[in-house]
Amino acid sequence: TALDLTTSPDRLAAVLDAAQIACVRLSLATRDEDLIGRAADAVRAVTSERDVALVIERHVQMVARHGLDGVHLLDGARTELGEDAIVGTFCGQSRHDGMTAGELNADYVSFGPVGETALDDGSRATLELFDWWSQMIEVPVVAEGALDIELIRAVSPHVDFFGIGEEIWRTDDPAATLRDMIGAMS
Repeated sequence: TALDLTTSPDRLAAVLDAAQIACVRLSLATRDEDLIGRAADAVRAVTSERDVALVIERHVQMVARHGLDGVHLLDGARTELGEDAIVGTFCGQSRHDGMTAGELNADYVSFGPVGETALDDGSRATLELFDWWSQMIEVPVVAEGALDIELIRAVSPHVDFFGIGEEIWRTDDPAATLRDMIGAMS
């Protein structure tokens, strides 16, 4: 979903007011530095008001420049940002990549997509992966990608967090959709 800086902050505020959220991840397809910076500032204003952490995807240098809490990218980020920043990474469906991220001091790893999608090669993070991770590894795990109520119910006992995005933003009432999804979490 495109980020409209005139309406998106209000939509985000409504979602954050509707449910307890630990962290927001800002991920934009654009390479326009000015737009990303303005978006980071607008989202930070909403999240900081609600004491919700804000991480940005990939753009390590934007963390300090825009007062963000961390980055969703592991390579070298811990060294550059220090121990206080939140640093996490997406590991697809790979246990090996997840374990490597943990060894590199990631604060969390995310696996996905959990649901069926036509994107990438169609591979999915399985319940078996999340179950294994929750039993073997202490690094918090996030399930993300093409989530629905049934998948959330199934995966919930095996994950620490969910990465929910398009699943709510493509609906008419993101806050209500998020409340329904949270209701499916055990």
